[in-house]
Amino acid sequence: MALIIWNLTLQIDKKKITRPILLFLLGSPLFFFLSSCSVYKIQESESFSSTETWLMLPFLNHSDTPEAGKQASDIVATLIRSKGINHVVENYTSNSSDVLSGIDQQKVLQEAVAWGRQKKYRYGFTGSVQEWRYKSGLDSEPAVGITLKLIDLKDAKVLWSASGSKTGWGRDSVSGTGHELMQILIDGLPLSD
Repeated sequence: MALIIWNLTLQIDKKKITRPILLFLLGSPLFFFLSSCSVYKIQESESFSSTETWLMLPFLNHSDTPEAGKQASDIVATLIRSKGINHVVENYTSNSSDVLSGIDQQKVLQEAVAWGRQKKYRYGFTGSVQEWRYKSGLDSEPAVGITLKLIDLKDAKVLWSASGSKTGWGRDSVSGTGHELMQILIDGLPLSD
């Protein structure tokens, strides 16, 4: 392979193609081979106040990986703080006496929304994890699928949402791939002071 590229380089030099063009021709395929695959969609909306108190609501876990929703929620809390949202509350715990309430994720989410409404918090940030795993095969690439939602705690209306999926390379971690995807999604969240 290197011999073919070297021969091409010699032939190109004879035709007086400049060095920047040569670097572009050789570098472009490398860029496409080294990039991972991702797909995402971010809703356009009005901007949201970064001075309000934001409640981190439970994330629903639709993946086969235990605690994937909690892992994603922790990463999102850090990312929204890094965008300048300083009032982020993460200390909601379910008060339900029902032993099975931990299994009914939707019920726990509804309880958290009601708790945030009672505390007069403005926004609730939730989401769901569709995929959080390593794919099977020789390279075991990480694969992540996430949906994020910002809701108005007064009426539980979804104000903003984003969804995406991303795969990494065999050397990448699931949490690192998830972090990269969630960073892209959170960057699309419009904020105002």
